[in-house]
Amino acid sequence: MRVLVRRCWAPLPAGGGAGRRPSPQWQSLAGLGGSPGGEDYRGARVRKKPPWRVLFFGTDQFAREALRALHAARENKEELIEKLEVVTVPSPSPKGLPVKQYAVQSQLPVYEWPDVGSGEYDVGVVASFGRLLSEALILKFPYGILNVHPSCLPRWRGPAPIIHTVLHGDTITGVTIMQIRPKRFDVGPILRQETIAVPPKITAKELEAVLSRLGANMLISVLKNLPESLNNGRQQPAAGVTHAPKISAGTSCIQWEKQTSEEIFRLYRAIGNIIPLQTLWMDHTIKLLDLVEVNSSVLAGWLGWCSISDAQENTNGY
Repeated sequence: MRVLVRRCWAPLPAGGGAGRRPSPQWQSLAGLGGSPGGEDYRGARVRKKPPWRVLFFGTDQFAREALRALHAARENKEELIEKLEVVTVPSPSPKGLPVKQYAVQSQLPVYEWPDVGSGEYDVGVVASFGRLLSEALILKFPYGILNVHPSCLPRWRGPAPIIHTVLHGDTITGVTIMQIRPKRFDVGPILRQETIAVPPKITAKELEAVLSRLGANMLISVLKNLPESLNNGRQQPAAGVTHAPKISAGTSCIQWEKQTSEEIFRLYRAIGNIIPLQTLWMDHTIKLLDLVEVNSSVLAGWLGWCSISDAQENTNGY
């Protein structure tokens, strides 16, 4: 395989009575404390089953799909979601990030971090939020805070799991619904995990759309059986941990002498829609706006034709 540049530019106790607090098992599993007196729950009676009061934390298109699924469940009167409010982060764009745009369009209450409102909720949901949540905040939710993460944890912990899935040529990926823990990202107990095959030559943007739909459906499934899901949570394995740090502009610089054509093309599919790839040409930095994959035999034929054409021009010149 060769790459050609096409364009460039220079949980609940059994048999409990109404209002009894959920089992603290989810708290110990998630490594949290908590007040036996229930002060963390703002004195509210804890619900044993839906409909839930949900506070959603999110920013991007991946998170938007999870929010859309929650809103649809509420609007369809499925008795799953009673209240839905949204926390997002400030954006330089007047319209805000995709989650805020959807929330405003759907007339959902929106808060900008660090403001999280003052209402009472049963459970929090996080998707692509990028902010560490304190233990004090997590303990305000009787059922804690869930995270919709687009990888098979513990592989690709961090803010850019989909990009690193494509960049490293993974053939299997998936979505994990886990519990948030304070102080560290993506280390909490796993409540549900599903895997899918990564289609060949898929871009990170295309894979994000696939995983966002899968994650949204998984989230709804977990919420339908929330106390049971929390009680059945399992710790992440110690083996197989990898990290997915943010992508910087430096990542887009092609190193022709170190990277294979396959690695360059994966880099393009992973970040090309976010940051154009860059290279040096005659001491000038140029941006590679489009790459096309060609078969080696086709490239060999094209190079052979160029050599013949050059030879003919030289012969005609004498």
